[in-house]
Amino acid sequence: MPRPFQFSLRDILLVTAIVAALVATITSRQATIAFVTLGILLMFLWHRPVLLRLWTMGTIGLGCSRWHIDTTLVRLLDGSRIYLRAVIDNYSRRILAWRVATAFQPELTAQLLLEAHHRMAAVTTPTAMVDGGTENFNHAVDELVQSGLLKRVLAQTDIQYSNSMIEAWWRTLKHQWLYLNTLDSAAAVQKLVAFFVEQHNVHLPHAAFQGQTPDEMYYGTGADIPRQLTAAKASARQTRLAANRAIRCQSCAVPEASN
Repeated sequence: MPRPFQFSLRDILLVTAIVAALVATITSRQATIAFVTLGILLMFLWHRPVLLRLWTMGTIGLGCSRWHIDTTLVRLLDGSRIYLRAVIDNYSRRILAWRVATAFQPELTAQLLLEAHHRMAAVTTPTAMVDGGTENFNHAVDELVQSGLLKRVLAQTDIQYSNSMIEAWWRTLKHQWLYLNTLDSAAAVQKLVAFFVEQHNVHLPHAAFQGQTPDEMYYGTGADIPRQLTAAKASARQTRLAANRAIRCQSCAVPEASN
C-alpha cells in the first residue's frame, strides 16, 4: 500500500517561520488560530500544486494488478527522433505491450493499454500508473478509464509512488543494448527492441524472482525454479570440492611401492 502522506523538512521550516512571525506580532487568540490555519494551507499549496489531490494522496489503492506506462525517445544517426512506448507489469516485470514510432502519436497509449488488457493472464481491473503527459491524458485514454477496463493514477500526485520501474527499464534498454548498436533507421530500432523485449520476458532470469524470468512470474509457470537452482548450486559445489581435492601436484603424489 502507498505510504501515508509525510511532511518534508521544507514544509516544517516554512510553517515554523510563519507561526513564529504571527505569534510575535499578534496577541489575539482567534487571530493567531486563523493565521496559523492559513500558514498550514500555504504549506499544502507549496508542497503540491494540485491541492484537491492532496487529500487522496496515499489513500488510493493500486490493486493486485499494477502497470507502468511511459514514453521515451532515441535519436538516429541523422538526428531524427524515434519514440518508444511500453507497458510493464509491476509484479512480474514483464513487458506487456510496446511500440516504436517515428512520431509522438498520443493515441498509441490507448492502443497499448488495450493490447496489454487483452493479453492479461487473469481477469481483473488493472491500475495504470502514468505521468502527466498528453499521451496519457486524452480522449482515447479517458474512454478506456470510463469504460471500467482499467484505472489510471498519476504518479507522485494521486499516489506517492513514482513511475521509476518503466524508467529504469528504459535506461537498461538504451545503455545496455540500443546504444551499443548502430541506430540508423526506425526499422533497425524496431528489430533491436523486439529482440531485447523477447530476451527480457522469456530468457533473462531476475534476481528478485530467485532465478525466474518475467514470463514465468507472470504466467505462474516457474514456481519450481528456485528449488531447482538451489539444488543445482549445492550439487555443483560438491562436484567442485571433489574435483579440487582430487588434484595433486607431482611432489605431493604418493610414490608407488617397489617390488
